[in-house]
Amino acid sequence: MPVTVSIGSPTTAPRVAGASELRSLGTQLGVDVGDLAKVCPADARELSKVLFVRLRAVDEESDEYSYVRATLIELNMALVRFCAGRFAHRSEPAEDIVQVGTVGLIKAIDRFDPSYEVEFSTFAIPTITGEIKRFFRDTSWMVHVPRRLQELHLSIAKASDKMEQLLDRAPTPAELAAHLEVPEAEVVEGLVAARAQTAHSLDAPTGDDDGGQDSALVGRLAFEEPEYEKMLALESLKPLIAELPDRERRILSLRFSGDLTQAEIGRELGISQMHVSRILARTLGKLREALLA
Repeated sequence: MPVTVSIGSPTTAPRVAGASELRSLGTQLGVDVGDLAKVCPADARELSKVLFVRLRAVDEESDEYSYVRATLIELNMALVRFCAGRFAHRSEPAEDIVQVGTVGLIKAIDRFDPSYEVEFSTFAIPTITGEIKRFFRDTSWMVHVPRRLQELHLSIAKASDKMEQLLDRAPTPAELAAHLEVPEAEVVEGLVAARAQTAHSLDAPTGDDDGGQDSALVGRLAFEEPEYEKMLALESLKPLIAELPDRERRILSLRFSGDLTQAEIGRELGISQMHVSRILARTLGKLREALLA
């Protein structure tokens, strides 16, 4: 079957619903499709043109649509790796960046139409790069702030760099507000939100004294809470006490909550003081052993 792939003119493409038909198409175009990851960029570009024509011609619910779409994704992964390489200096794992870029590639494939009269790579690269940039914008902040403030911070940063060159000094919030044509209070809010983009170690020196131990922020904020260990022990004991038999729980309650003596507990329960003492000793030993396990 003849294949017409000239962009900007009416095009047709053969059915491509499986590997055998893809190989047949590859043979017609002179492209080895045995391993799509190894197809050279020029061949990938020509094969993609035909596949896009076919993608737009079939029903989105059909198996052929899914196969052609998946083939286009695999065929154009080199675009994702190219875009991800631009962000290799970032601290995020390369695999995560490639994964996010793949989402951008899928969006580009779903939106692209051969009638746009542009190469797919020209259309896809901004989409992939934009998806990666959004990923950094949404995840690189140490504390989550609303997207509106994140975008405002970016606008302020760009305006500040530009104005600093013109003024030969850092612009004031009022000057930034006038330049951006927004209220000054909004600029101040954006500047405050920018502090959430990074975090500082509590062990880092504050730089306002001789660098001693107390110069670290942790030395000024941290202190020992005398009741912490008691609270932790009580919280750990709650589920252990809940598992005790009713009589042992009642004796513990009378002794430590009701502040009764062993003799008074014995009279309350109709048992001897010696019996109360043995039960208390056994129960406390059981709790101690479970708490230290």
